[in-house]
Amino acid sequence: MTIRAKLAVALAAILILLALPLAISYGSLRRVHRATETLRDHEFAASLLLGRIRGSVDDLRRAETALLFVHDASSRDAMSRAVGAIAAMADSLDRYDLDAAATEIRAAVRDVETLAPAEYQAALGGHGAEAEQISTSRVVPAIGKVELAVGHAEVSLRQRTQVRVEQTAQAVGDAGTVAAMAAVAAIAAATLIAAWLLQAIGRPVRALERGMHEISEGCFDYQLPIRPTRRDEFGRLAASFDRMAKQLAELDKLKAEFVSVASHELKTPINVIIGYLQLFEEGVYGPVSPKQNEILKTLEAQAASLARLTKQLLDVSRFEAGGGSIAPRAIELRAFLLELEAAFRVLAQQRGVALEVAWSDDAPHEVHWDPDRMSEVLGNLLSNAVKFTAQGGRVSLRAERDGENVTIEVRDTGAGIPGDQLPHVFEKFFQADNQGSASQQGTGLGLAIAKEIVEAHGGTIDCESTPGVGTAFTIVLPMRAAGGRERAQRPAVTEGAAP
Repeated sequence: MTIRAKLAVALAAILILLALPLAISYGSLRRVHRATETLRDHEFAASLLLGRIRGSVDDLRRAETALLFVHDASSRDAMSRAVGAIAAMADSLDRYDLDAAATEIRAAVRDVETLAPAEYQAALGGHGAEAEQISTSRVVPAIGKVELAVGHAEVSLRQRTQVRVEQTAQAVGDAGTVAAMAAVAAIAAATLIAAWLLQAIGRPVRALERGMHEISEGCFDYQLPIRPTRRDEFGRLAASFDRMAKQLAELDKLKAEFVSVASHELKTPINVIIGYLQLFEEGVYGPVSPKQNEILKTLEAQAASLARLTKQLLDVSRFEAGGGSIAPRAIELRAFLLELEAAFRVLAQQRGVALEVAWSDDAPHEVHWDPDRMSEVLGNLLSNAVKFTAQGGRVSLRAERDGENVTIEVRDTGAGIPGDQLPHVFEKFFQADNQGSASQQGTGLGLAIAKEIVEAHGGTIDCESTPGVGTAFTIVLPMRAAGGRERAQRPAVTEGAAP
């Protein structure tokens, strides 16, 4: 699946998941709305109807009372209208599922309709006592039954309304709970999809970034943890990366071979030139004037410098090609350090720099290193330290034990190296911006060779520096270095590292 397809699928899934809680919430709200409408159209409407019935019952009672006192036809008509209204409204109660209450009210109303004519006749005929007796014993109790039936209906409706309200409240609570749970589930699922998408795209991107970094560091044999057979953009990028790395490795090999061949071919003629210059100085080919002798010494110095550069180029090319080797043997550490001190004491005195070589009490008596190669490394560091330290400065070399290793620190109080240039000091031909403070210019190969030699011993070399304060190089070497050329092995990376 291509990256575009993955993005489209993931975004569509996230949209669906985020829309799902909305749909669930909408459905829950619809159910709540229907429950509210039921309350409005049934319970509330029934409550209003019962209120109107009770009002008509009150009208009936007032009309019946007026009939006893006034004895007129209008009071009788008012009673008839009230009875008719109550009967009509009782029939409407059937629509609100109050059948029992409606039946009870209708029965009570029929009793009133049956008993009321006798009261009418007595009242209108001027028989007040008889009308009073009919009202007290028959009509008023019948009206009371109507009121009682209305009260029963109100109680029944109130109970039903309470149940309905509780159900609606429960529906509202359930709707909120379901919506919240759906939202949480949707967010969790969307987060998982986003994490999968980030992993599916982020890991290959990080792998490519790591690969480009390794290539920039010169590790052309680095294997990307991405299969070139992947059927997406990353697979095509991985295939292009592999082709690029192979081409760069071939170019680097050609460059190293060219430098090696060129340096080797230069070595013989340079030695011949130096030999003839020495013969000229010795007068083998006749007397040499002082001016000519001065010129010969200058030529010899330049030829010697060219010879050193040629040797350094050969060393670099051999180490890069894997042909550089070391020959460790047992050496006495303190004697080795004292020889270094003696070798650089004169140079330090000429520069007016204090030189100190020391070791800790627990420093090992004997180590297994290649003395010539390590003398070259430490000599290069001491030479640079003296070269970049002004008169009155200080250069120190100290060795101490660190478990099964030996730590050697070369520190100076010289010009220092800018922080942005520290990562490049071990690169070939790199020269920091502090060359102006040096007593003489270098080639930029010494530290590169030193790093190769130290790593061949199975050790590490690091640098820290502060401009204007000084520089410190720290070498960590095992007390027993293995012979031959040992490159640090990178951890294997499985295909599963970047799907």
